[in-house]
Amino acid sequence: MTSRYAIYFAPEPGSPWWEFGARWLGRDECRDVNKVQHALDQIGPVELREITAQPRRYGFHATLKAPFSLNGSHTADDLIARLQALAATLKPLLLGPMQAAMLGDFVALVPAVASHDLMALAAVCVATLDDLRAPLSEADLARRRIAELDAREQELLHLYGYPHVLERFRFHLTLSGPVTRPTAQRVLQAAIDPVARLNETTPLVLDRLCLFVEPAPGQPFKRIADAGLLA
Repeated sequence: MTSRYAIYFAPEPGSPWWEFGARWLGRDECRDVNKVQHALDQIGPVELREITAQPRRYGFHATLKAPFSLNGSHTADDLIARLQALAATLKPLLLGPMQAAMLGDFVALVPAVASHDLMALAAVCVATLDDLRAPLSEADLARRRIAELDAREQELLHLYGYPHVLERFRFHLTLSGPVTRPTAQRVLQAAIDPVARLNETTPLVLDRLCLFVEPAPGQPFKRIADAGLLA
């Protein structure tokens, strides 16, 4: 089975934002173990487990370069070395106040104010590491549901292996899988107070690039390396 790798941002393990995300989704992606989820007034424990099942597999993260297989010329060690070299050229970014929002049919945390610097950082991650990526297979294309993409998204998919990059990128930390609008409203309500407290006490900073691996199709993604932004 071919492993897939992804470049994500995830908060420092043990930090307040990491604790929030790990307990919201119910998983520690560093040790690949379950965690007890938050007790929420708006959502019962069984329902919370169900609506977070999809993002739990990936861990609490924001995608910078979507999952990809390595081409035959490169190894995981090559990827880690390149990731570290890239991180050393990038500056940490204050993400500003975060807020919960409904994006399509799921709920995620997004910056309250758009940032050109954040868009530029994500674009650099996509383009700089793309020579390590294997071409998409037919199964990859099917998984991306290419027929549902517009012309520019299809172009980006073929160029970089993912449609939501460059000007189509939107930074987000996912809080739920697909939900109905009424359920989404309850998720949004449940996130307001804890996110407001975190914004006030510990403003979120994108200070690292994180390497996650999916050992085999369908398995949980595990966080295997962090590279701090040093510039």
